Amino acid sequence: MTESELIALLKQKDKAALGYLYDNYSAALFGVILRILQDKKVAEEVLQDAFMKVWDKIDTYDDKKGRLFTWMLNLCRNLAIDKLRSKEIKKVGKTDDIEENVYHVEKDYLVQQSVDGIGVKELLVRLRDEERLILELIYFKGYTQSEVSESQGIPLGTVKTRLRMALINLRKELGVE
Repeated sequence: MTESELIALLKQKDKAALGYLYDNYSAALFGVILRILQDKKVAEEVLQDAFMKVWDKIDTYDDKKGRLFTWMLNLCRNLAIDKLRSKEIKKVGKTDDIEENVYHVEKDYLVQQSVDGIGVKELLVRLRDEERLILELIYFKGYTQSEVSESQGIPLGTVKTRLRMALINLRKELGVE
């Protein structure tokens, strides 16, 4: 099924299209959400919320602004960051025990595998080190541009410029202008 066919079916509220979307995109999206949240159960909740939001908001998708996967990735990333900043997660984070933290370290390896499986790692290697760092912190770890600026000791304007250049270079690598 082509992306345009999938989008048309989703806009017609075709449940089979939603199943196809889930089967083909959920693993990659879950990997990104999990990398940000570091909690499998919460990440599963956010993934479910994301697919419900895709279902409800598919009419707002504009293919002129980017691919469907990119739109869904940004949606998932934003939901994960919102969840990470919620009071619920902050409270749970303060009461984690050591066994949970060991579990997080072990599952980091699995998240890395799923992100690598969709070819992101190969694309990131082609970027300059400073661009790659900014992308990893913002898109995979959920930092804001201001947080990257503070944590890395880089002016905010420089962070924004490097992020913009990284995205431009990724588009060139993908052949998307």
